[in-house]
Amino acid sequence: MSKRKRLENINMRAVVIDKPGDASVMNIVERPIPDATKHQSVMKIHAFGVHRYEVLTREGGSPSVKFPRVIGVEAVGEIAQVSEDSKLKVGQKVITMMGGFGREVDGSYQEYALVDDANLYPVSYEGDWVTLAQYPENFYTAFGAIKSLNLKPGQTLLLRGGTSAVGLSAIQLAKVMGLQVTATTRRENMLQPLLDNGADDAILDVDNKLKTDKNYDGIIDMVGTVSLSNSIAHLNQGGTVSLIGLLAGEWTVDNFNPFTLAGKYLTCFDSTDVHQEWVDEMFEMISKNNLQIPIPRVFKLDQIREAHDYVMKSRDMGQVIIDND
Repeated sequence: MSKRKRLENINMRAVVIDKPGDASVMNIVERPIPDATKHQSVMKIHAFGVHRYEVLTREGGSPSVKFPRVIGVEAVGEIAQVSEDSKLKVGQKVITMMGGFGREVDGSYQEYALVDDANLYPVSYEGDWVTLAQYPENFYTAFGAIKSLNLKPGQTLLLRGGTSAVGLSAIQLAKVMGLQVTATTRRENMLQPLLDNGADDAILDVDNKLKTDKNYDGIIDMVGTVSLSNSIAHLNQGGTVSLIGLLAGEWTVDNFNPFTLAGKYLTCFDSTDVHQEWVDEMFEMISKNNLQIPIPRVFKLDQIREAHDYVMKSRDMGQVIIDND
């Protein structure tokens, strides 16, 4: 018998969407646990985050996703069965995110998943599974976006969309990196919670215009193209805007004048570009500094419909988690 642990003839639960629609199209079915392949290992999923853009996918808003599909772009868990070519070990703690997960292949809304070894990232983390589940997509996106700005300790960073899970993660990481952090919100009652989460300053964003006269060395814009010109206007010379989100739901910029970028820089960070060394560096920061964002609710897999409804209706800050255990 090889190092591969066989899992045939064991069933698992999976949330299968046969056609796009409201939360009622998500149905839990029993299906066999997949078997590892030459380059894909089987991951036992202990927990995962639920995101608003997954609701969009469920509704049919992701043209590349073909149904039936198990959605969900990230998960935390352990290796249940290794591939033929794997360097991983059964029982090893791993995370996975993006890489077509939940889009081109079945994703996290299930108890086990077949994942390409290239998209499995070992982590060193001593906390529980639910706590671990807040980190992969949120903190990695924030970590990569901060890196894309090439800021030095003491410089100023503006986080546009600071109450989002990625924004809250970016506050935590940026403070550890020695940056002076300002975060934005569209709701006045969220200014103090941003300060409580670690921001040095919090300002209002009204009709895609910042209510401040200050400029910043770097800006992470999670609102999107509708606020991009205003972000550039609040950037110091030599600074960079990193566009990482589209919370406003628009993909293109109307009437954009590229000359507003004179002496300034614009980039984007895509969390599909995952590096193991960045994952290691990020988790070292997380563990050393006990970095966390709020987890307002934890649901079980059979409560996935309620979880989707909560994510869309709630105004609470933080990451909703599904606990598979």
